[in-house]
Amino acid sequence: MVALDKPDAKAALELADRLQGSGCWMKVGMELFYAAGPAIVRELKSRGFRIFLDLKMHDIPNTVRGGARSIARLGVDLFNVHGAGGLSMMRAAMEGVRDALESGDAERAPLVIAVTQLTSTSQDVLNAEIGIPGALEDAVVRYAKRAHEAGLQGVVASPLEVSAIKAACGAGFITVTPGIRPRGADVGDQSRITTPRDAVEGGTDYLVIGRPITAADSPEKALDHILKELTQ
Repeated sequence: MVALDKPDAKAALELADRLQGSGCWMKVGMELFYAAGPAIVRELKSRGFRIFLDLKMHDIPNTVRGGARSIARLGVDLFNVHGAGGLSMMRAAMEGVRDALESGDAERAPLVIAVTQLTSTSQDVLNAEIGIPGALEDAVVRYAKRAHEAGLQGVVASPLEVSAIKAACGAGFITVTPGIRPRGADVGDQSRITTPRDAVEGGTDYLVIGRPITAADSPEKALDHILKELTQ
């Protein structure tokens, strides 16, 4: 999943067009969605891309239900809510998807996953700033188990927690992993990272990769290099 963290639709579509035919998903996050709106999703879908809409919804259950209904109508393939919102909120997201299907406003149901802890969160930040005691992996797995209980299909987590999540929630429970950095790439603001190959060997289902591809002089070559590493 290529993170299209661009400031406007023009820049995002130019990059997406350069990666056409790669088979990758496009991840539309806050920066792009807030700038370009739902139209950017439609443009990318018209080009044949699968879309992960990464807005991390976190609100009262009724609001999340309505937001999920709107997202399902938009036709994305996967979207996320924040696991910190609790069971009722996550279940409301699934109800919103069902509402869209039952009303005929959505042709099919997108996958719904929950954010556990951001890959920029360190152990110290979790304990001292967010105020959650204990080990970071334990906090991630606890959120994953609640997401599974709520009926969601998976979670966003760092590659380092994938094996623990699969052990707790089953092999079919999807893991989407940011914090992917090819060897030699700049770590940036990430704390919990692995290489693409290590992440796949660790059992993850989807890799989210942004700046190592999108900020490269040749995004096509950067992506090709990563794909070759994964298929060796």
